[in-house]
This record gives sequence, C-alpha cells and structure tokens, in this order.
Amino acid sequence: MSDREAPVWAIVGPTASGKSALAVDLAEAFGGVVINADALQLYRELPILTAQPDQATQARVPHRLYGIRSASEPASAGLWCALAKAEIERARAAGLRPLLAGGSGLYLRALSQGLAPIPPLSEAQRAETLVLLQREGPEALHRRLTAADPETAAKLSPADTQRLQRAWSVLQASGRGLVAWQRRTEPGVPLRWLILLPEREVLRNAVAQRFDAMLAAGALDEVRALFARKLDPSLPALKAVGYRELAAHLAGEISLQAACEAAVTATRRYLKRQTTWLRHQVMADETQIGVWHAQYSCQLSREIVTFLREER
Repeated sequence: MSDREAPVWAIVGPTASGKSALAVDLAEAFGGVVINADALQLYRELPILTAQPDQATQARVPHRLYGIRSASEPASAGLWCALAKAEIERARAAGLRPLLAGGSGLYLRALSQGLAPIPPLSEAQRAETLVLLQREGPEALHRRLTAADPETAAKLSPADTQRLQRAWSVLQASGRGLVAWQRRTEPGVPLRWLILLPEREVLRNAVAQRFDAMLAAGALDEVRALFARKLDPSLPALKAVGYRELAAHLAGEISLQAACEAAVTATRRYLKRQTTWLRHQVMADETQIGVWHAQYSCQLSREIVTFLREER
C-alpha cells in the first residue's frame, strides 16, 4: 500500500495525556502534518484555554486547522470532516503523512465512518427556526416536522430541541428530510488509532497543574475578551471547559478560586467521558495500532516511534 493510500494515523487520548506533543514527535520522525481533531481548538479566541499548540511548537512541523474560525461562527462535524479530508489530501499530494491529533470523538467517528452530505445551514436559517421554536414551542415544532417529514420526526423527541431545530432547518433549507440525507452517507476515511491512556489519577493531577499553568499564561484574559463580546452562550466555542466557570467569575458571581476549582472539576468530568469513549468505541476497534498506558514523555515517544517503524 502506498503512503497516498495508507490509513491515516489518529493520535487520541484523554485531555492532558500528551497526544499533541506525541503528534509533533511523530510528524518529525515520519515527515508528517499535524491536523487538528479537537472541536474547540478550531476557534482562535481561546488558544490557551483549549490547549492549542503554541507558536514554537507549530513552527517545528506543519499544523493545520488550529484557530481557523471565529467563536461567532459555529463549526460542525460535517464542516470539520470536509476540511480534514482536504488537508489529508493536501498532505499526501506533498508526500507528507497526515496525522490527526485530538479528542473529539464525534468528529473522528464521523470522519472514519462517513457522514451524510447535508448542505450547510446559514445563520439566517438557524435564526428563523429558533424564532419559530420560541414562538410555538417544541411540541408544536415537532408536530410540524411530523407532518412534513414523519420519518425523521419518529426518531426525535420534542424535548431534544437542538436536534429538532436542526432537523427542521435542514428540511426547510434543502427540501429533503434529515434521515433521507443520512441514507446518502459518504465513505469514511480509514483511520488507525494510536491511544494514550494513562491512569486516571495521573491525569486528575495533571489537569489541576495544567489549569494553573493556563491561568498564568493568560487564560483569564482570553475569557475576558470573549466575554465582553456578549455572544450567544449556546455557541460551541463558549462551551470550552473552563470558559463558563471563568466567565461566572468575571460576572461577579463567584471568586476566582471557586471558578478555578469548578473548572478543574469540570475538566475531570470531561476526562472521564473521554476515557469511557476510548474504552468502548476505539479500543474495541480492530484498526487500533496500540494502547500505551502512560502519559507522554520523551522516552515513551521514542518507544512509540520505534514500534511504528517496525510495524510499518
């Protein structure tokens, strides 16, 4: 199999496991490009809070899809898949190995399993549906969807307002129901998974230390600048772990110490969800290359590079 046809390596692991650092080492060792697979690292306003690679790190090897969107412009799995596929092809055309790095399970699974080619929705279309929902309520909107697209409506609860809004918006924008679009799912991109899965207690401690380092580096200033813009709190960028807690401090609701403690607690919960996804979804996948139960270190990186050279 040529490099152009070879499955893409996906370096995954819970937050603070060191997957970004490992991806850079692998890119240096194998002549690669690091492609962001973290939903929140797409946004440019929170590079510190979302642990994006700093400028010095990005200068070591090519990095793609980091900080490319404004927080006011919501991304989606579909948008990311299109961008990631383009970067994968661009890397291969240049004779470089594409390396995905990140922990957004929804995005990675969408890329590997394929995604329906649903047309992107404009902000005007989203806003129109939101007004309808607020005016009539979810039960009425669900009845509208049932009348126009019973197949999709049967799969949705009126209580699931986010998916209900999306289903109605897609129908109005394209004239085709969401389920009908999903039947046209495009082929996925073959991935081979490299998994960092340290002991949870190691990561729990690392999370607290990293958040202190983020604050020292200016994370609170990032949140202050974004908070001042008074954006819609439902935007994906504003759901970054730690944003809500620090924003509550800036609003005078809690002390900085309480905000930091709450942010660390929220990060640890996120860590647990990521670990569960890795164990149940990725580690059961026969396309995994290996699992390393340790946090990133230079020694571990050398071991993985040696392993991959032999595995190739």
